[in-house]
Amino acid sequence: MKNFKILTLILALFGSGMAHAQLVPAEGQEIIDDLLFIADGFATPAAESAAYQATASWFTSAKALEPWKVDVSLHANALFVPTSKKEFTINNNDFSNLTISGGSNGAVVPTAFGSDSDVMFNGNFLGQEFAFQAIEGIDTGALMYPFAQVSVGLPLGFQLGVRALPALEVSGSEFSTYGIGLKHNLSQYFGRRRTRDDDLEVAAIVAYDIFDVKYEFEQISVPNLLNLNLIDVSSGVWMAEVMASKKYENFEIFGALGVAQSDFEYEFGGSGLALDLVNSEISRLNDSQAQFKGDIGFNLYFNSFKVSTMATAGKYVNLNVGLHFLL
Repeated sequence: MKNFKILTLILALFGSGMAHAQLVPAEGQEIIDDLLFIADGFATPAAESAAYQATASWFTSAKALEPWKVDVSLHANALFVPTSKKEFTINNNDFSNLTISGGSNGAVVPTAFGSDSDVMFNGNFLGQEFAFQAIEGIDTGALMYPFAQVSVGLPLGFQLGVRALPALEVSGSEFSTYGIGLKHNLSQYFGRRRTRDDDLEVAAIVAYDIFDVKYEFEQISVPNLLNLNLIDVSSGVWMAEVMASKKYENFEIFGALGVAQSDFEYEFGGSGLALDLVNSEISRLNDSQAQFKGDIGFNLYFNSFKVSTMATAGKYVNLNVGLHFLL
């Protein structure tokens, strides 16, 4: 009986999805494909940047905290957006139904980081013409936001960190991030026991972050089909890297090399007959990407706190400044 209920539920869900697909004519499917093409160009730079934002400044020294010592830190993070990531080019050959208004065959439109746009698209659904403006970005060259982190020293040279940024509106978009990181000091295995505070230290780091950003835009309306006003970009980011650091009295320099593996998922917000189908189809844009990254920075130590800075370089440049209270 239990198995029969499960089978019935699966068939009902499958039937519901098929019903939505059958209710949308071929012309509607063409419009959906065109909108997904625009959404891909708009959101991809934001998804790529998550690997740099989410993995910034997990740890700022290869030396592990003493067991049960705590580092409470507040961070200011800034992602610098290159011009090439603020716009992309489209032309009428990219579309099945839509056309660029004004008789132009091609146009440059904003990504999520881009600025305003006067580009308009025209389309036709069931004999009714419609038009909408290109999705506009948040118009920024540097995306800045804070987050908090707590790290605790563990036995055997381990250090565990957790970080969080609840939903925060930045430049008209909503960001949130949560993550956990683990560092293990490797220098303890290098020959003699290392006891000096200024020894060269080496550590391995792994971390996982969930980075989510919601971009609202002027509503796109296709009469009798759907209305769209938001795109949600969610990233799960794995990071693995090797870090080295060396301390000179109250000054410590560090560097790290690693790789970040990002898994992106997209979802539209809005309403209408085809919304469920759009969000089913948009899963084709979900992607996985590995990016190499390098970090360099320094720490300044004071009596009960330290100040850290870290620059991360790759496709993007990310700068992080942290204030650490050592408890």
